[in-house]
Amino acid sequence: MASITPISQSQPLFKKPQFTILNKPKAQFLSIPSMSFSQRKTRMEVVSATTAAEKSKKRYPGEAKGFVEEMRFVAMKLHTRDQAKEGEKEPEGKPLGKWEPSVEGYLKFLVDSTLVYDTLEIIMDKAAFPEYAEFRNTGLERSESLAKDLEWFKTQGYAIPEPSSPGVSYAQYLEELSEKDPQAFICHFYNIYFAHTAGGRMIGKKVSEKILNNKELEFYKWDGNLSELLQNVREKLNRVAENWTREEKNHCLEETEKSFKFSGDILRLILS
Repeated sequence: MASITPISQSQPLFKKPQFTILNKPKAQFLSIPSMSFSQRKTRMEVVSATTAAEKSKKRYPGEAKGFVEEMRFVAMKLHTRDQAKEGEKEPEGKPLGKWEPSVEGYLKFLVDSTLVYDTLEIIMDKAAFPEYAEFRNTGLERSESLAKDLEWFKTQGYAIPEPSSPGVSYAQYLEELSEKDPQAFICHFYNIYFAHTAGGRMIGKKVSEKILNNKELEFYKWDGNLSELLQNVREKLNRVAENWTREEKNHCLEETEKSFKFSGDILRLILS
């Protein structure tokens, strides 16, 4: 039988337990640093600006394909539904099929067009801004072709008129714009050349059927593959626009309506 060791009188029956007092852990991982009013305001402004930027980015149809697609989209909106499926503009005057052009009016149109294309080529050669040099010798130039057409009309006994107000006004505007506002000028460059390869050719064909016995003028011919020439210029335009801010791009797009106004004034000379 196991012996029971007597408890010493000097030893208490129960030892005082030795408790270690632990400091209450600081819940640092739960603490949220407080922000001053100005800090909260700044944070809200950053979030707001980010949200606004995201919304703004969604407002530009065609942006994912490059800036040329943005320009094309804006230009199409200024067509009538008869001219383009994206068109939103109300028709003005007779539709193309009912036009009654005259040779004299067509010559005015060709002469004023020559002045505008000559001006564009001179601007590119001078290159007041370095990016203009990108658009020299693209294959889309029309001055030489127009000169041949005017010479042909001379051989047919027609007198070649002097440039009229619409062409003179547009050429002067392009010269001034090119010196101070490259984004706006590029808008005109794009719309003049690209519109001529699309609607311009259609107009030329209809006019030729009515007054030129279906003769195809040099104005509507290009050396090489036109689709490839256009694609080459598209790529150059997109590269140039990559260096623009969103505000500069918007400024370029806003010039589209003015480009249509000037070109429309020259086009209407066909019916004069």
